[in-house]
Amino acid sequence: MKSRLAASIALSALVIVGATGCAGITPQATTIDYSASDGANVPRKGPIEVRNAFFVVDEAGTTGNLVAGLVNTTADSATIHITVGDGPGQSVRVAGQKSVSLGGDDAEPLTFEGLDTKAGKTVDVYFQSGSAEGVKYAIPVLDGTLPYYSKLVPSAKPSPAPTTTVAPAVEPTPTPSETPVG
Repeated sequence: MKSRLAASIALSALVIVGATGCAGITPQATTIDYSASDGANVPRKGPIEVRNAFFVVDEAGTTGNLVAGLVNTTADSATIHITVGDGPGQSVRVAGQKSVSLGGDDAEPLTFEGLDTKAGKTVDVYFQSGSAEGVKYAIPVLDGTLPYYSKLVPSAKPSPAPTTTVAPAVEPTPTPSETPVG
C-alpha cells in the first residue's frame, strides 16, 4: 500500500513539473521588446527617436514614401538626416519635446526615388541626428495592397504636357533675277 501511495505521489509530482516546468526555462513573451506593427523602431542614437518606420512603394518599387514617427526627447530642436543608399538625403527638423509624423494620412509624404525593391523586402536606411553617430537600419517595405496603405503609395510625378510648336509659314520671297536690257 505504501509503494502505491509513493508511486501516485511521484507520478503527480512529475505531471505538475512537466506541466509547469517549461515556464521556468522559457522567456516570457511579454518581456520581449518588439514592434507591434508593420514598421520598425530604429535603435536610438541622438536626440530623435524613429518609431514605426516603413516604406510604401509604388508598383515598380522605384519610389517609396517613408512613413514614420519622429520624437525629439530633448528640450532643444534637433534635425535628423535620412539617407537611402547613395541617393541624396533628406532632413527633418523636430522641435524640442515634440513629435512629427512622416508620410502618413495627415502628413506630407517624404519620398525617396531610385529604389530597387518590392513589398516584403527591406531597405537599408541611414538615420543620423544631433552630433551622435548615425545608425543604418533595415526598414520594411509595403505596397498599397492593403486598403489603409493604398492612399500612402507615392504617385508618379506628372510629366510636362507635350507642347506643339507651330512653325510660322514661310512664303518664298521672289529673288530678283537679271533681266536682259534691251
